[in-house]
Amino acid sequence: MKSASSPAAPGTPLSEHLLRGNLLAAACPSRDVLRHVTSRWGVLVLMVLETGTHRFSALRRAIGGVSERMLAQTLQWLEEDGLVRRTAYNEVPPRVEYTLTPLGREAAGHVRRLADWIEVKLPDILAARPDAADTQAH
Repeated sequence: MKSASSPAAPGTPLSEHLLRGNLLAAACPSRDVLRHVTSRWGVLVLMVLETGTHRFSALRRAIGGVSERMLAQTLQWLEEDGLVRRTAYNEVPPRVEYTLTPLGREAAGHVRRLADWIEVKLPDILAARPDAADTQAH
């Protein structure tokens, strides 16, 4: 088994290993992308934008519980990671729209499958929690 600190699997060119990254390494920049994509709001933003282009206010209405500050920060992270495209129109009043890039559509498909699995398995997950027996007994 390859350890997290080993440089590369035998036979793997070092250049390929460096391009791929090493998520288990503390300093790997892929960790930031993972944090952005898999954050609570990142997953939900990607799922909503998978349905099409949205304005900020429409995204906020679609994602229950997200603050304006967290939505703006999440959109900024996803835009910096190349997953979301922000388009500002020179109009009065100003209009800004958000849409997924091709890379973002790919990421959205992955997180949607994870979210779908969680939804399907939620009864099993809740039943597996240590406090589930206490809740069912009352």
